[in-house]
Amino acid sequence: MNILKFHSDEDLAQAGANLVVSLLQSKPKAVLGLATGSSPVGVYEKLVEMYRKGLVSFSKASSFNLDEYVGLPADHPQSYRSFMNQHLFSHIDIDMAATHVPDGNAADLAAECAAYDQMLEDQGPVDLQILGIGSNGHIGFNEPDASLSGGTHVVDLLPGTREANARFFDKPEDVPNQAVTMGIGGILKAKQILLLVRGEAKAEAVRQAIEGPITTQCPASLLQSHPNVVVLLDEGAAKWLK
Repeated sequence: MNILKFHSDEDLAQAGANLVVSLLQSKPKAVLGLATGSSPVGVYEKLVEMYRKGLVSFSKASSFNLDEYVGLPADHPQSYRSFMNQHLFSHIDIDMAATHVPDGNAADLAAECAAYDQMLEDQGPVDLQILGIGSNGHIGFNEPDASLSGGTHVVDLLPGTREANARFFDKPEDVPNQAVTMGIGGILKAKQILLLVRGEAKAEAVRQAIEGPITTQCPASLLQSHPNVVVLLDEGAAKWLK
């Protein structure tokens, strides 16, 4: 792991955006693995800025998002499709048909998961996978468990995860109970992984992911087995690292 610590959110976001832009400049048809949540928002803002300055084009790129809530319409303001449109897709020249987000409203969710994995197999591998981390060590929506799924699957969200995401909804009970998420195996197939973490609330999860044992009780710890991981941390997130 290449671990970098930053004093400002802006510098962290710029470093993450630079990595994406560098990839697209050398490989315009790159496959991007994208994440939602607060961690990557700054990176997306910088990417939009750099696109508007003419420094990068997304016109030949494609993208796959990690996850989506089950039961939220795609146009719901808290769906991850809406999140991506709001923070990135609507502001750049990417072909919307080349942007992929799991369908949490599919009539047959098992078939949707299998189809998503097949698309990843056919169009991948992902060149650069962006990740955040949950305070319990989850990546995507792969929650701590006795075992983890390799492929895309439906997951029951733990109470702590629903509580953490409740700030985005009108009422805590509005947070969906389930999500469709890319599995750990799918994530680890990416050629390079970019882990973005901000805030002291994530410091213990970061310590366990980077310095702790590899265990399914901290899904992010499996990133230790990947040959090319870049970790960008602010001072709070890096607080407990040796």
